[in-house]
Amino acid sequence: MMRIAIIGFGEAGQIYARDLAGAADVRVWDKKFPGLHADTLRGLAVKSGVQPAASLADALDGASLVLSLVTAASAFDVAEQAAPLLRTGQVFLDFNSVSPETKRAAANAVAAGAGHYVDVAVMAPVPPKRLATPLLIGGAEASSVTQKLSMLGCNARAASERIGDVSAIKMCRSVMIKGLEALTTECLSAARQYGVEEAVLDSLHASFPSLGWNDRLPHYLISRVAEHGVRRAEEMGEVVKTLQDVGVTAAMSQATQQVQARLPAIMGKKNIPYNDFSPFIWQNVVDSLK
Repeated sequence: MMRIAIIGFGEAGQIYARDLAGAADVRVWDKKFPGLHADTLRGLAVKSGVQPAASLADALDGASLVLSLVTAASAFDVAEQAAPLLRTGQVFLDFNSVSPETKRAAANAVAAGAGHYVDVAVMAPVPPKRLATPLLIGGAEASSVTQKLSMLGCNARAASERIGDVSAIKMCRSVMIKGLEALTTECLSAARQYGVEEAVLDSLHASFPSLGWNDRLPHYLISRVAEHGVRRAEEMGEVVKTLQDVGVTAAMSQATQQVQARLPAIMGKKNIPYNDFSPFIWQNVVDSLK
């Protein structure tokens, strides 16, 4: 049975660990394992049918595929730490949402050792599709890795032999997707304060009737900011870098980064956890934060 190492045991890491456990021997490592909540996280790993590793080196030992599913801020550091530990034939799959230049720097770090580096772009939220979440694969090993991932049940497609291309696709897409989330949050927060949200939503629905402005779309878009804004703001920092690296002004993406970070920050200051809003109704969120 193939051995897989998963680095990062957050939301996405937990989903991939749990769903791959039946098809592979999975070990997981997270920098929080030695910390305050170590017992809880390790217990969750065991409950998921995977083995919590004692260290990064222990997680990588004997693994054919190494999946890095950490935060954008930690992505390069993890690649750099893993590089000297990788052995011939091991493949480091960088799932993280960072700029093409960050991916290339990580690839160079891995190339200095014995392992192979593969660029992975996760093209939709991992929940609810889980392993069916579309993945774009880039790098010299893209075709062979895509075959392995597909055999494991992943929805993977080899898209380029160059490191950075699939991440450029993901980052440019995020300008629009995360920007739409931020614009909706800003637009409807103000509309609610003025008492005109119904008229605004009716107007948006009239202009874009297929999107669902009169249904669940506003709730979904704002929920993404409320639940994942901190992580999305980190990603938008990498989007800004992606644009600036090719001389594109990143004014809109910089503003998106600020809006994505602001809503969860206010919720934190008021000690209002995301789970308090179930089901998630955007009006309730805006009202609670007045």
